[in-house]
Amino acid sequence: MLQKSWTIKELLKVTTDYLERKEIESPRLSAEILLAHQLDIDRVKLYLRFDQPLHDKEVAGYRSLIKRRLSREPIQYITGVQEFWSMDFTVGPQVMVPRPETELLVEHALALRRQKRSSEGSCERILDLGTGCGAIAVAIARELEGVAVWASDVSQDALEMARRNAKKHGVEGRIEFVLSDLWQNLSNQELTFDIIVSNPPYIKSESMDSLPPEVRDYEPRHALDGGEEGMRYIIDIIQGAPRHLNRGGWILLEMDPDQTRQALGMIEASNSYGQTVRLKDYSDTYRVVMAQKIDKPKP
Repeated sequence: MLQKSWTIKELLKVTTDYLERKEIESPRLSAEILLAHQLDIDRVKLYLRFDQPLHDKEVAGYRSLIKRRLSREPIQYITGVQEFWSMDFTVGPQVMVPRPETELLVEHALALRRQKRSSEGSCERILDLGTGCGAIAVAIARELEGVAVWASDVSQDALEMARRNAKKHGVEGRIEFVLSDLWQNLSNQELTFDIIVSNPPYIKSESMDSLPPEVRDYEPRHALDGGEEGMRYIIDIIQGAPRHLNRGGWILLEMDPDQTRQALGMIEASNSYGQTVRLKDYSDTYRVVMAQKIDKPKP
């Protein structure tokens, strides 16, 4: 008996239906992304080749990718790619998948740099604290050629991936990578910065087990778990940043919307910051807190 020969259109239809029955999020999109990855073509080209028959090896390879998705492995880990700031970043299980809302940190770091150039002089050095795959650092380095960018992480594996992404996007020579548990090795080097951005772990420990399996079972726990109240690293950054900020320097922190008011209260109580701003993300939800260092502690 001859084995069925599948066209792209037929295989996408049956796969989408199957993923939908298995309650996989965005079944059609998942089917298309994985088939395009298997065929090594852009996803839009699938529509131009709907009637193209597929070889048995192509179908078998596609089925293996679908099997991985059924186990709830993130599609970004299967393809090895996630888009951020209109660039493709290499990702894997050693780093957290960068989220669209994190682009807010890049957007406002760039705005601060433009503001400082026009009103306060130069902005020479920016730190991405906890860089992961390097998305924030690489995006900033691509946009700001005259600024020295530093990127730190507690994970050597994450730093190696960040270096790969920096090389991929042509900014490897303009980013200094540092293995550091928050401020540890940065303090040893007595480094100071004009802007510090960070997307630290901020999920409550008790909430980790209730996360979607794509996150809970695959993304690195140390990049997600923010301790009992989710504030462990946010507190450490707020308290430690003034020692690493230049005069008039800013911190920008991403966090859970429910944590933003508490973070503002901690910033006010520290007496180390002046102006503060709370920013909404693209879904109109408070997501980022910014604060500017003052020259002297408030009385």
